[in-house]
Amino acid sequence: MRSKASVDGHPLHPGLIPFPFAFLIGAFVFNAAGLAFAEPSWWMTGFHLSIAGIVTALIAAIPGFIDYVATVPPRSVTRSKATWHMLLALGTLALFIGATWIRGSAATQPSAIVLALQFVGVLLLSATGWIGGMLVVRDQIGVDNRYAGNGRWTEAKAERGADGMVVAATCSELGMDQMKLLKVDGRRIVLARTPKGYTAFDDACTHGGGSLAAGTLICGVVQCPGHGSQFDTRTGTVRSGPAGRPLNIYGVDASDGVVRISLPDSETR
Repeated sequence: MRSKASVDGHPLHPGLIPFPFAFLIGAFVFNAAGLAFAEPSWWMTGFHLSIAGIVTALIAAIPGFIDYVATVPPRSVTRSKATWHMLLALGTLALFIGATWIRGSAATQPSAIVLALQFVGVLLLSATGWIGGMLVVRDQIGVDNRYAGNGRWTEAKAERGADGMVVAATCSELGMDQMKLLKVDGRRIVLARTPKGYTAFDDACTHGGGSLAAGTLICGVVQCPGHGSQFDTRTGTVRSGPAGRPLNIYGVDASDGVVRISLPDSETR
């Protein structure tokens, strides 16, 4: 899924996180090695690496938080993972900030408390990286997916009219087997173009709440990127589990060059 925190469709968050990882782990290694080998220049380097790690972690947290709010599907298994990822990252940052504050300056020899805080921080950082890897590789958060012909995954906000219709796209906007995520009054609706015409359905997979817009659409069947559940986008029926409940399907009208979705007041979502 293309993250909002991106430049020209290239996610910023995955590109920034190597810096705090390298700096914070390096800070602990240089501090510990400096003490072990009685090398003051090493533990001085460790202090400066701590500062660099804290600053770059704060910078990386900005697009990361935007991903959490705007990209991670709500009420989903992915949201739970992302919440743990955020809490562990904040815990890591708090430990390194505390260790740096206790130490005070580069010239001060790191104490056992400082090393202990940084060691626990490295453990939390490792757990954070493991969960972050699952979010990117397995749940496709922050991934810049492309369709055939270098087509780009898109999303947009839309408003529901008084007649219950939502103007979703122009008739020529989507290529075959392409999808568009629409955010309408707190709902996440997918518009898809299939060989039999346009269809619209809920974005949330009925199994774990994964984003179907970030999945794969082939011949009218959409596959969730999370656990592989497949749905018929015209009827909502489950083609393949682990999902057991069908999708909500919405009426679509494609006329006068515009695609409109009929969105009733109350829908299960």
